[in-house]
Amino acid sequence: MSAKPDEVISEPILLREQEDGIVTLTLNRQKQFNALSRTLLSELQQALDEISANDSIRVVIIAANGKAFCPGHDLKEMRSSEDKAFHQALFNQCSKMMLTIIAMPQPVIAEVDGVAAAAGCQLVANCDLAIASKEASFAVCGINLGLFCSTPAVPLSRNLLRKNAMHMLLTGDFISAQKAQTYGLINEVVEAADLKQATRELAYEIATKPSHAIKLGKAMFYRQLTMDLSEAYAFADEIMASNMDSEDTREGIDAFIEKRKPDWKG
Repeated sequence: MSAKPDEVISEPILLREQEDGIVTLTLNRQKQFNALSRTLLSELQQALDEISANDSIRVVIIAANGKAFCPGHDLKEMRSSEDKAFHQALFNQCSKMMLTIIAMPQPVIAEVDGVAAAAGCQLVANCDLAIASKEASFAVCGINLGLFCSTPAVPLSRNLLRKNAMHMLLTGDFISAQKAQTYGLINEVVEAADLKQATRELAYEIATKPSHAIKLGKAMFYRQLTMDLSEAYAFADEIMASNMDSEDTREGIDAFIEKRKPDWKG
């Protein structure tokens, strides 16, 4: 039997809160453990697009309600059709959302409690930063269903050492939050009771930095990853020179020299 469509569920499947320039998007399909249905992907895409165009928003947090962060795609929805075009459209939709996270000017932090598997693990790997509770666990377990996690392999192979990524992809085994940190999948592991506070402290710290430098730096970081070394340095030279032309950069350097706090304009 197909899963109950999100459209007929009265409770919102994506919650949004904003405070002090920080937006928290909370996955809220709790009965489905926050599986990424087409509707949830659409709502995430719309929210991220709106945030990207809003200069007043400095940082984004992606969190989840319930027992799991996200187990990946909604398997019942995936099995509702045997048409390749249906599945191609679904994976294209998910990849577009993942690419939006990379392309948007605001840093995105994953706040992970519970299971993050398959496309849910992909979402964590795809975010700029990630903090997890000690109870969190991570896997790309499609291989256990006969489905190699090809799309999750994209951010995993760009965040983890190659052999660690391949071990996760070929075995489908879950790893602990502590191991995920050593693998480079997440930045920090905290007690579950401290997770929200730790994530928000990181978000607030980033939000106090000049937005021009953050925007420029995030775009530069991902673009240079595709370049060879000499090309990357030439590109970085250009970006730093442009950054020096910023009023906030000049103010920051002057404040350091004059031993005072900078007065950021942006």
